[in-house]
Formats: sequence, C-alpha cells, structure tokens
Amino acid sequence: MIPPRILLAALLAGLLAGCGGDPAPDPQGQEEAKAAAADAGDTTAPEASASELAQEEGRELRRRLLDSTAGQNDWIPDLVAPVDGGLPELLRRAAEARAEGRLEEGEGNALSLYLAARQQAPDDAEVRAGLAAVVADLVARGEALLAEGRLAEAMRIGRALARAAPDEPRVQALSERIEAARGTALLLEEAERRIEAGQWLPPEEPNALGIYREILREDPANPPAREGLERLERRLIEQAEAAAEAGAFSRAERLLADAAQVRPGSQAVQNAMARLVEQRNLRTAPLVAEAQQAIAEGRLDAAAGLIEQIEAISTQAEGIDELRQRLENARIYASLQPGQGFRDPLSSGGHGPEMRVLPVGAYTMGSPDAEPDRRSNEGPAHRVTLRRAIAMARFETTVGEFRRFVAATGYVPTATQRGRSVIYDERAGQMRERRGVTWEHDHAGRPADEAMPVVHVSWLDARAFAAWLARETGRAYRLPSEAEFEYALRAGTSTPYWWGEGPPDRPLENLTGEQDRSATGRRWVNAFAGYGDGFWGAAPAGRFVANPFGLHDMGGNVSEWVEDCWHENYLRAPVDGSAWVNEGCNRRVIRGASWASSPDQARSAFRLPATADTTNARVGFRVVRDL
Repeated sequence: MIPPRILLAALLAGLLAGCGGDPAPDPQGQEEAKAAAADAGDTTAPEASASELAQEEGRELRRRLLDSTAGQNDWIPDLVAPVDGGLPELLRRAAEARAEGRLEEGEGNALSLYLAARQQAPDDAEVRAGLAAVVADLVARGEALLAEGRLAEAMRIGRALARAAPDEPRVQALSERIEAARGTALLLEEAERRIEAGQWLPPEEPNALGIYREILREDPANPPAREGLERLERRLIEQAEAAAEAGAFSRAERLLADAAQVRPGSQAVQNAMARLVEQRNLRTAPLVAEAQQAIAEGRLDAAAGLIEQIEAISTQAEGIDELRQRLENARIYASLQPGQGFRDPLSSGGHGPEMRVLPVGAYTMGSPDAEPDRRSNEGPAHRVTLRRAIAMARFETTVGEFRRFVAATGYVPTATQRGRSVIYDERAGQMRERRGVTWEHDHAGRPADEAMPVVHVSWLDARAFAAWLARETGRAYRLPSEAEFEYALRAGTSTPYWWGEGPPDRPLENLTGEQDRSATGRRWVNAFAGYGDGFWGAAPAGRFVANPFGLHDMGGNVSEWVEDCWHENYLRAPVDGSAWVNEGCNRRVIRGASWASSPDQARSAFRLPATADTTNARVGFRVVRDL
C-alpha cells in the first residue's frame, strides 16, 4: 500500500490536474503504471525516509492547491465611499456593524469599514483596537463553524482574516485548521469516487480503504471516515453473501478476508464468517457422506472427485480431514488403517491368522559400527523405505494353524519326510537330533499344544503354508522379506533391542534370563542379567506384550524364517523393503531371537543363515499379506 501521506499528496495532485472536476477513469494508464512498477522491482525507500518525503510532498501539494484557488475565491472588502464626519463617523459605523454582527459580509460590514479606517490612520489606537476586536470575533466564529462542520462558511471567514490580519497567530492557527479540514473533505470526496470506481482495497492504488485510514490517522474520531469504513465493510459482506448463495464459496471467503482488513476485529465480519461456515457445511455434508460411501465400496476415483468438489467449497469442511485420510488409507492400506487388525475368511471355512496393518515408513537397517557384539554381516547400515503397505501376522504361526493346513492339503512337511528333527535334550543340556520328531512336537520332542508356535518346520514348509493361505483367501500371503521383518521388529526404534539398550526391566519377551530354570534346574550360561520370564523352551504364542507395532514375540520365543537368500553383508541390498533373492540360492535367512538365544543374538540386527530344509526346536515363522 502507498504510504498515507504520499497517497494524500497524489490525490491532491490529481484534483489540481483536473481543475476541481472528477478525473476520468484511465484503466489502461493504471495497468501500465502497475506493469512499470513490477518491471522496476521493489524500490521502496527505508520507512523513515519515505515518511519524511511523503510529508513534504503533502505539504507542498496542499500549498499548490490553495494557491490555485486563491484568485478565484479571495475575499474582497466592501468598497467604502467617503463619509461626512471623517474618521470618527467611519469608526462609529464600523462599531455599529460589529454590534449588529455584520462582521465580514454585506454592504457596510465591520471588517471593510475598519480596513478603510486603517488606510486613513494606520497608527490610530481606536482603529487598531476596533480591527483587532473584529478579527477576534471572526476567529471565534470560524472556530465555531469548523466545530459544526460548516466548512464552506469557515473557509470564507478564513479568506477574510487572511486579508485583514495574515500575521496574527490566531488567524494563522485557524487557517491551518481550515486547511486540514479542507484536505479531509477533499479526501472524503475522493474516497467516494474510488468506491464508485470499484477501487476499494489494495492492490488498487489509490483505494478507498487507504484514504479513510489516512483521514483517521490525522483525526481518529472523524465520523464520515468511520461511516465510510462501515459502509465499505458492509458492501464487502453483502457481496460475500451473494457469492455464497451462488455457490462461489472461494470468492465469498476472499471477500470476507478483504472485509476483515477494513475494521480488524469487527464483529460483523466474524458473524458473516460463521454464517459462511454453516453454509459450506450444509453444502458439503451430503458430498462427504457420498464420498464415504464411495470409499467403502472401493470406488476410490469417484471418492477423489467428490473430495475435490468438497475442497472447492471448503478446504476445512467438517469431516474433510478424516475423509482425506480414509482415501489415503484406502489407496495405501486397502481401506484399512495402520495398526488395524483383521482376519481373512478361508474358502474352506473359518479364518486365517490375525493380521496387523503396519504403517509405511523408513528406517535404518542393520547395526551401527559402534554397537556392542555387532557382526560384520549386519552391515553396512543403510536406509530402507517401505512404501508398499503390508499386514503382518500378530502372532507366530501356531501348531493348530499349521495342522489345519496339513489336513486341508495333505502336505508332508520336511521333518515328517525325514522322520527326525533337532530338539533340546534336557539331560544333556544341549541341542541334538532325535528320530520321530515332527512339527507336531515341542522344543523337547513332546507333543505340542495347539497354541504353541509351530517349530521343526523348514523354510520350504513355511512357504507352502503361505501359498495355501493365498489360495484360500485370494489374497497375497507370503513370507516377510528380511527388511520387512527387521522394520516390524524394531517398530520405530533404533536401539539394539526394540525395548531399549539392555535387559528388559520386566517380562517383555521369552528370552534367556539369568533367573530362568529348566525342569531339572539348569541355568543359562550366557543370559540377560537379572531377567526371568518363567519359560524354558517356547511359550504359547502371544503370551508376552506386543511391541509398538502391536506384534507379539518378534524379539523372542522362536526365531523365524524370512524370504531372502543369505548374503554375507548388505552391499547392493534392496532399499525398498523387497526380498533379496538370487536364483538357485541354497541358504535362507532366519531373523529374531528365540527362547535359547544369548543376549547378543537377541539384538534387532542379528541374523543367521540356514539351508532351506533346516528344522529345529528354535525356528518357526509368521506370514505377511500385501494390501
């Protein structure tokens, strides 16, 4: 916005150029001026210098304006003919005119008579006293007329006083007040012209708002300027309401934003804004409901179009944020939400495993060089970004779930084919192979409960189970990639363990603990100090608390197969979360700690290789599903 004093100067200059008439509109000239200003860039002087320049230009233009009209409306004394009786008679008539209140107007007015007397006797005391009294009367009358808003009459008296006593301090003071009032009147007239021309607000220059503010800067209580602001605000509100009625809500919002500039804090504008919100909600409510229905039915493109319609009405419509999130979730998570659980129905009856939707995100895979007990195959640490949404089984696959798969398909698992697997020998205190052990047995080779995580299963068995789930549900079930497993295990953490730096402060996972005892009283040689979870061997799936992603037993109980081939390090590893598979590889990856893992092997970055047909009492699996 042009500074107020420069604005006033420009307005007065325009009035001078028009010789008092209304200036003709010049849109082309205005546009050229704006273009020239834009080409020239920002040449605004420092604030103090601009203010001083504006004040000086304003004063100069005011003087020019007064000079331009001085000869047109100057006060001319009444012609006084010689009178019989000379000076005394002239003074008598002057005193009589003053007493009757005929100070400066009409034939034989007091001011004209005293001025004629001063020509005859400039040093006469009675003449000087009489003239001074008339001047005092006129100053008082001029001040009263200004107070009543009768500017034209006050200006006439000011011109008379300027002729009679231009050097009188009281006259000069009155003249300054008249000049200021005259400038204000001219600005008010110009403001009205700007309103009629549609030049209400910035960036139009000059504009009615700037003019009214300039007037109020000099005269904060000026009633016409205050009324002008109220009228300007009212017009903007009326235009905004008309736009809202026509459905042009963005225009209505802009108009109310403009109205808010006129009188900051105006209750009228706040009320209008509240009404606009109500109108928008009335228009958007049915669209929101329709978009919700479209998302529920999977018509995502239709929902996106409806959201665009809603946003055209209001970017902050009631329910719009939730609707945007639902659409985003629908696109990424197939209408689910991060953390949400579900179970897919099986075509043969019943349901698949309980799944938990994982949030998409990024993390640093592997261990930092300075992490204690770090292995070289855990690096280099690298950033992995998972943009594909997946759900992971909340629990490790149980014996009961695996039994249903075997019964439904006739599949013969690896340990069953071999007739043996590796168990924990309580008497020897070590792992050893035993004949007759299959997936139906626990860590010690005893029949396993249905709720226990299935062990003695190979990578081949785990993949076969996932493929069966995919056929039964029509969904993309599979083994997790190594990157997905570590992402889910860490669950947003970057410490060596998902729970922190050292031993858990309460039972969080089935781990090797210093306080754990076997059935015969054996203890772990290498275990978490001060820790005990009450289990020697696997625990029922889900017995311990979930990690921050809502998954159980990710860092304990049994280790788990993942899809990837084994690589000695992460050089050239995928960074998108996909499995790193080489055709014909003979070793796969096992992730996550088991009930028998030492503390260094329970770290989130720890990994082991094994042939795809390996089976033992410490390794099971869980599945993921692409969304």
